[in-house]
Amino acid sequence: MSASRETLEARDTVTHDVIVIGGGQAGLAMGYQLARRGISFVILEAHKRIGDSWRERWDSLRLFTPARYDGLDGMPFPAPAFSFPTKNEMADYLETYARKFQLPVLTGTRVNRVSRNDNGFVVATDQGTFFARQVVVAMSTFQKPRIPAFAKELAPDIVQLHSFEYRNPSAMREGDVLLVGAGNSGAEIALDLASRHRVWLSGRDVGQIPFRIESRISRLMVPIIFRVVFHRVLTIRTPMGRKARVRMLTSGGPLIRTKREDLTAAGVQHVGRVAGVREGKPVLEDGRVLDVSNIIWCTGFEPGFSWLDLDVHGDLEPKHDAGIARDVPGLYFVGLMFLYAGSSTMVHGVSRDASRIADVIKQEAHSAKGRESVRPRPLAAGRASEAFTGRDGSLPDSD
Repeated sequence: MSASRETLEARDTVTHDVIVIGGGQAGLAMGYQLARRGISFVILEAHKRIGDSWRERWDSLRLFTPARYDGLDGMPFPAPAFSFPTKNEMADYLETYARKFQLPVLTGTRVNRVSRNDNGFVVATDQGTFFARQVVVAMSTFQKPRIPAFAKELAPDIVQLHSFEYRNPSAMREGDVLLVGAGNSGAEIALDLASRHRVWLSGRDVGQIPFRIESRISRLMVPIIFRVVFHRVLTIRTPMGRKARVRMLTSGGPLIRTKREDLTAAGVQHVGRVAGVREGKPVLEDGRVLDVSNIIWCTGFEPGFSWLDLDVHGDLEPKHDAGIARDVPGLYFVGLMFLYAGSSTMVHGVSRDASRIADVIKQEAHSAKGRESVRPRPLAAGRASEAFTGRDGSLPDSD
């Protein structure tokens, strides 16, 4: 038994200079920056196809940022500047981006655990074990759905979904729908359902931006908001930014596309917080019981980094300074909310963060010069190439 396990580990062990975990926009941005600096790396992506983290969201989803701000470094988004791409258009863009820059992405490779040994990091996946001197976690904190414990007390015939599971109204039973959480996801899904169901939207009023994101005035306001305010003013280097960071991490942001009047016009009824369950039905903080057939939890996510067997775990996010892990040398983060600025989770902001982290990685590689260099085996390059494209150069199928 022991010998066979050792043989399996020897066969499945691959070594790299840098491993990037996550093949979404943050991971691809990181890969682009590492490639520009001549650093050897591989990107591990759990989904079977690049962009699937976007494809699997609800059908009517569109980006909040205009296309002119939705391109990663080196490749503008192929759409009119002030159009708002659909989720599938964004997914296809990421797939094309990876192909254009020949980024080595191993799809269908879920990371189960990251730990350390004397030589660096051990990355255990469902496709084998990898080693690297440095690791970049290129994933957002939006990973593990947050659902209140009392949800288990609800009647079993009530359909319950988290917002990340919702696709379209066909998933709902006949009857009323309660959306718990009145932020952007809750508001947009409420409008998606309002033509077919009576909809209740529960939660505090998060506010709204003072103009229509698709209006003419937005063409003047959006560059100021996204390129100046979120990108340069609201950063960890400014008092205003540090204050905003705490608020964004704990409370989220205002409604961007949906307006209160849109919800009212559609018949969506805004109610207070859901406080618990009574006789299998949700009860509001004012004591009112709602007789609903469906509940969608738009209640956010837990950080979801339990698979990091490292000293990085904090209350709301991993312990880091602008993406550099505080107590784990060689570990970095890209794609976290307000990693460096308010734009860090936006496509145009993640490229800047990736560039800065790539500079740190290159500096660390230079400081380690003279020690044994970790280089990928020839087999590793082949595996990465085959995972990224077929032997004919085509993109992988979705199944």
